[in-house]
Amino acid sequence: MVRKLKFHEKKLLKKVDFICWEVDNNIHEVKVMRKYFIQKREDYTKYNKLSRQIRELARKIKDLDQKDPFRTESSAQLLEKLYMMGLIPTKWDLALCNDVTASSFCRRRLPVVMVRSKMCGSVQMATKFVQQGHVRIGPEVVKDPAFLVTRYFLPSCWDSKQGVSSTTEKKTLILQTGEHYDYRVMNEIKELTDELTD
Repeated sequence: MVRKLKFHEKKLLKKVDFICWEVDNNIHEVKVMRKYFIQKREDYTKYNKLSRQIRELARKIKDLDQKDPFRTESSAQLLEKLYMMGLIPTKWDLALCNDVTASSFCRRRLPVVMVRSKMCGSVQMATKFVQQGHVRIGPEVVKDPAFLVTRYFLPSCWDSKQGVSSTTEKKTLILQTGEHYDYRVMNEIKELTDELTD
């Protein structure tokens, strides 16, 4: 508990803003976290770090000689990976990698995808469903709202008929796929970065 400021302290600190500092991107960060209902700040910083690494990797690939076969191979790998993750709309141009931001990752979170496919009314409600264990992807129950849904899981595969009871809270949402998908984007981006630096 902080003590009440004295009169002279109030006068001195009247124009000081303790919430918004120029050094960090606090206001934008809070807006994005509120929009996508991100509860852990670490998730947002991870998305920021990943998007920065992707942009740096694309810049390094772009700086290579155009006739170099490694450039075409590595750019194709990077574009394919980002396209399959749903972070870029097409896999034709390396310039699309510059548009990857933390919000691109946030749009692929499971609760946001559930809202976009009209399974829930709001991101908060979808997050609650996921945390309570009412959502399955394939055979696995997903309880992590930070789970990223890739293009591998087609929206036409969503099946919400497998409800436990008629109440909305008890609805089990199933994504019908044959295999379990393991999300390993950090390792693959690191591998591509290591190949470029060698």
